[in-house]
Amino acid sequence: MEAEKAQGKLLWEPPQEMQMNTNVKKFMNWLEENKGLKFETYNQLWKWSVTEIENFWAAIWEYFNILASRNYLEVLSGSNMPDVKWFQGAMLNYAEHIFRNENAERPAIIHKSESRPVQQLSWKELKNNTAAVAAHLRSMGVKSGDRVVGYAPNIPETLTFFLACASLGAIWSSCSPEFGIKSVIDRFKQIEPTILLTVDGYQYGGKRYNRIEVVKRIQSELPSLKQTILIPNMEEQIELSGMTNTLLWPVILKNNIDSTLTFTPVPFDHPLWILYSSGTTGKPKGIVQSQGGILLEHLKMHVLQMDVKKEDRFFWYSTTGWMMWNIVVSGLLTGATIVMYDGNPGYPNNETLWKLAESTKITIFGTSASFLIESMKAEMYPKKQFNLSKLRCIGSTGSPLPESGFNWVYEHVKEDVWLTSTSGGTDICSGFLGGSPLLPVYSGEIQARALGAAVKAYNDEGQEVIDKIGELVITEPMPSMPVYFWNDENGSRYKNSYFNVFSDVWRHGDFIKITTRETAIIYGRSDATINRGGIRMGTSEIYGALDTIQEINDSLIVDIPINSNESYMPLFIVLKGESLLTNELRSTIYQTIRLSCSPRHVPNDIFSVEDLPKTLNGKKIEVPIKKILMGIPVEQAVNEGSLLNPGSLRYFIEFEEWIRGMY
Repeated sequence: MEAEKAQGKLLWEPPQEMQMNTNVKKFMNWLEENKGLKFETYNQLWKWSVTEIENFWAAIWEYFNILASRNYLEVLSGSNMPDVKWFQGAMLNYAEHIFRNENAERPAIIHKSESRPVQQLSWKELKNNTAAVAAHLRSMGVKSGDRVVGYAPNIPETLTFFLACASLGAIWSSCSPEFGIKSVIDRFKQIEPTILLTVDGYQYGGKRYNRIEVVKRIQSELPSLKQTILIPNMEEQIELSGMTNTLLWPVILKNNIDSTLTFTPVPFDHPLWILYSSGTTGKPKGIVQSQGGILLEHLKMHVLQMDVKKEDRFFWYSTTGWMMWNIVVSGLLTGATIVMYDGNPGYPNNETLWKLAESTKITIFGTSASFLIESMKAEMYPKKQFNLSKLRCIGSTGSPLPESGFNWVYEHVKEDVWLTSTSGGTDICSGFLGGSPLLPVYSGEIQARALGAAVKAYNDEGQEVIDKIGELVITEPMPSMPVYFWNDENGSRYKNSYFNVFSDVWRHGDFIKITTRETAIIYGRSDATINRGGIRMGTSEIYGALDTIQEINDSLIVDIPINSNESYMPLFIVLKGESLLTNELRSTIYQTIRLSCSPRHVPNDIFSVEDLPKTLNGKKIEVPIKKILMGIPVEQAVNEGSLLNPGSLRYFIEFEEWIRGMY
C-alpha cells in the first residue's frame, strides 16, 4: 500500500458543555444508571456496541421506548450473515413512531421549491392529510404488503403519501420525476405496484418540465396499476383525458377530510420500502428494508450520531430517487422540524441553499461533498454573506470530502460548526461511518465508526489492518441490512453482492483506512482500483487534489491494464467556464497530483471532455467506463437507462478505439 500521508490537522473540538448536553452522552448516562455499564469515551461505547450487539440493540429498543403491540421473543437469531433475523415476534408500525411526536408548537415540515415559496406544514395538517390519504388507499383495497410507488419530487405531498402507505403496512418505492421512462419502468415494473403517485410536472434549474405524457406511458407499462393520484405541482387546471384511472390530489383530501389515522401492526421484518442500486451494469436491484430495522437504525443515527433534537431544524438536500430523502423523512422520528427543498441547488447560483439555511434557521445542514467543493470553487464566503448563527452542524455525504473541503468550511462558513462527513450506502439506508458530537474533527477524516456498525479494514487475506488501506467490511449484522432483494427467491443475488469475497462478512466495495485514533478515511470504490507498480490506490485522493484547481469542475481517472506488467491511466477533466487545457494547466495538474498524492498517482495523459457519465443520482461511474475502455461491449458494461446523461458515453466509446489502435 501507499505510504501513509501526514494525518489531517485538528479543526474543531466539542466544548465540554456541548458534550454534556448531547443525546449520546444522555444515552451513556442511561446505560450506567439502568444497565450498570460505564463508558468514558465514544470509542469505548462503540466497541461495546459491536461486541455485544444483541445487548446494544436491545438497549436501543428500550431507550427509545419502541411501541409494539406484541413484544419480541429474541433480539437476534441465526449466526451467519445474511441469514439472520432481528426481533422475531415483535409487531409494530414505523409511521406510529413518527406521529407520537406530534407537537402543535413546532411545524413538522418547512418546504420550498423553485416554483413554490417557503411554506410550513403543521403536525396537525400532516396527520390529517396522512389520514385522508390512508383512508383513500384503504377504499382502493390497498393492504399490507401491496406496493405503492411515487414518481414525484421532494415535496410534502410525497412524504405524506409515503407515511400513509407505512401506516397501512404497504410497501413504498419512489423515483424522482427527472428519471426517464426506461429508468422508471426498470424499477417499478419488477415490483408490480397497485397505486402510482405522480405530478403534472416540475421545475429544475429555472426550466419547467411537463410530465403528463411520460406518466401516460408509465401507466401503459404497469398493468398492475389500479389508480394514479396526480398532484397539480405546476398548473392549477389539469386535463386528465388520455390518463387511465387518474384522480387529483385535492380530491382525495377533500373526500376524506374527516378520516382518523390508524396504524396497522406488522412484523419487525415487514418491508417498509424498496430502494434501488444504481443499475449501471444491469437492471437496478430492488433492495428491501424492514419497518423495524429502519426504525431502530434511523433512531440511532439521527439521535445518537447526528444529535438531532426536537428543537432542531434538520435539512439534507436530496431528491426522491436517493436514499437521503428517506433519511430526511426519518428526521420526524425525533420530533424535529425537517426542511425540504426541491430544485437545482446551484440555481440561479450556489447561494440558493445557503440562503435557505439563513431564512429557515436550519440548525443541521446536510449536503453533498460536491456541493461544498462547488461553493469553494465559486469563492463563496457564507459566513460573511449570510446569517448562519443558528447553524451548529454541517453534514457531508455522497463522496469523500477532501481536506480542502474541510478547511474551506472552517475558514469560510463557520469556525465553531461541527462538520460531520459520513459514508454508508443505499444498501443499509444509513451510514457505516459518521459523526459524533463527543469527538474532534480532523481535516479529511470521518470522525468515527457508527454505533452498532462493526466496520473494519481487511487486507486481501481477510486480516484486519490499522493505518493501512483495505477493504471496508462489516463483520456483524445490522438491523437495516436488506431483508432480501426483490425477485431474488433463493437469495443468490443478495449474497453475491456482499458476501462473495469474505465468508460471512459484508464486503461493501470501498477502500478504507482506520487510523490509530479510530477515525476513518474513504479512498473510493475498491472495484475502481488503481494499481501502479504493484501499489493499490483509491481514486478519491486524486479527485481531492484536483478539487483545489480552480479551472476544473469535475474529473474521472481510470487505470486500464494493457498487459501483465503495464497499464495506461488517462485522466478526464471537465473544465470550468471558458477555461482551456493549456500546457500550463497540464503542468499544474501533474504537479498538484505529484505533491498531494504521489508520483505513482500521476496520469499518463490528460483529456478535456464536455461531460462525465453519471448515474441518475449524480455519481460518476468509474467501473463501467473502465470496462468500456478495456473493450467490453457497451451493452455489457453499462445500462444506459441508468444514466443521467447517456450521450456522454459516446466520447469514451470512441476513446476505446483510439486505445486499441495505440496498444
